[in-house]
Amino acid sequence: MRYMVLAPISKHKNKCGCHYALFTLQYRTFLKQRRLKMSQYLVLTVMGADRTGSVSSLTKLASECGCNIVDSRMAIFGLEFTMIMLLNGTSKAISQIESKLPAVAVKRELITMMKRTSDYKHQEFTEHYQAEYAGIDQPGLLKAMTAFFAARNIDISSLKSEINPQNNQMNAAIQIALTKETTIEQLEKDYFDLCDQIDVQGTITKVSSNLL
Repeated sequence: MRYMVLAPISKHKNKCGCHYALFTLQYRTFLKQRRLKMSQYLVLTVMGADRTGSVSSLTKLASECGCNIVDSRMAIFGLEFTMIMLLNGTSKAISQIESKLPAVAVKRELITMMKRTSDYKHQEFTEHYQAEYAGIDQPGLLKAMTAFFAARNIDISSLKSEINPQNNQMNAAIQIALTKETTIEQLEKDYFDLCDQIDVQGTITKVSSNLL
């Protein structure tokens, strides 16, 4: 691809640098748009024994390959840790991490999975909410909650649940993003009715983001 060398139009027309500044701004905008078009995305999922340095090795690899970590989550389950990252970068950067990750995974004894994807889908969300519930654990609780939102075409942005083995108490938090078609008043009424049916204490609160 050929690039143009930009020069001031003339000394008289460029006394204040106006033409050059405008030209430079347009050129930078062009380069920014070009980089955005070239960006590719990769979802990376990792699981393995909870050992010091595993997460550092993964983030270091992403940086060395020239990838940006757009989003990430990590959790410990038993003696295992799991991490999921959304990376973006040029085609070369994404290809590099795809080829180099297996060696790092073998060295750190990790199980990995990769999948090419795209940027987040833009939707006209009006507000973000977090639905929480707590109660004695029983079979089907999480199924009932997720089915409740699915039946109303509400996407779950994130979900976190845990059980205290000493008293069998379950706590869960589900973050959702509502579109203009869904009213919070009706959703709250239906949600509290469900909580009564399955014998848990529930709340819905407005939050500023879709991250737990």
